[in-house]
Amino acid sequence: MPEVITVGETMAVMSPKEQGPLRYVSDYKLRMAGAESNVAVGLCKLGHSAGWISRLGDDEMGRYVMNAIRGEGVDCENVIIDGDHRTGLMLKEMGNGETKVYYYRENSAASHLCPQDLNEAYLADAKIIHLTGITPVLSESCRETIEALAAFAAERNIALSFDPNIRRKLWKDRDYGPLLRKLLTASRIAFVGRDEAEVLLGTDDPQRIVEILRNSGVRYIGLKDGANGAWVADDCRMEFVGPHPCRTVDPIGAGDAFDAAFLAGILEGASLSVCGRMAAIAGAMATETPGDIEGYPLKQQLKLRLEQGSEIYR
Repeated sequence: MPEVITVGETMAVMSPKEQGPLRYVSDYKLRMAGAESNVAVGLCKLGHSAGWISRLGDDEMGRYVMNAIRGEGVDCENVIIDGDHRTGLMLKEMGNGETKVYYYRENSAASHLCPQDLNEAYLADAKIIHLTGITPVLSESCRETIEALAAFAAERNIALSFDPNIRRKLWKDRDYGPLLRKLLTASRIAFVGRDEAEVLLGTDDPQRIVEILRNSGVRYIGLKDGANGAWVADDCRMEFVGPHPCRTVDPIGAGDAFDAAFLAGILEGASLSVCGRMAAIAGAMATETPGDIEGYPLKQQLKLRLEQGSEIYR
């Protein structure tokens, strides 16, 4: 059974082959994107087992997403094919050093996830259940599903990993801050951006953020600050991890790579310092290619970077 199980929506992505406003773009590459499946893929590339639970439409985009995720080694046996709703779609726009996204995911198959979709026997053997703050804001049934998962993890003493992944475009006119704060402080492994912590915890001070989360019972913390680096903490230590050198092409997916590598370090019993370095390296490597997962490192690649080695591929 998978060591880590994730739950959430993955969309088909139309990624432009040119930069600039989409009205001038005529050529696209089909990719996929989903924070939870990104983490699952990142873990599998690093030699761990991961499962992904979701719904996909009974359509060509859904088949593409399923084939792509399964092809990376992720267990997809608990993905439901929904014949009544379509697979979500996202368009990317790139230019001037930034990436914009446009969602077409309302009433998607994944937005109809519900607690009845969860196979408790499958979940029970997981070491970690990884969730994000994206899924519970997609619909009421998705919120119920994520709350049921958090309760299940607590009841079965399974480590809950949570990254709020705040997406304001999905919040619309509702404030999901209290819900995401509750999930963040209920987790055993917490990932949060410094800007997200200001929204959810009322401060962007690293020491104070770690203090609040520790007092809530969080055991491992990954506090991300983009290109500025990150802080990692456990029960008694807190360390700054400087940014790993990289040539950024597309920053989307870097945070998920960070999460995956940090979780891999925990599963391997690595020290806090090594977990942090693994996460920083994976996050940096993720930015060096277009697409969410294409730059995620394999286990040997990450090991070489950790050892400050290099390898020439011929």
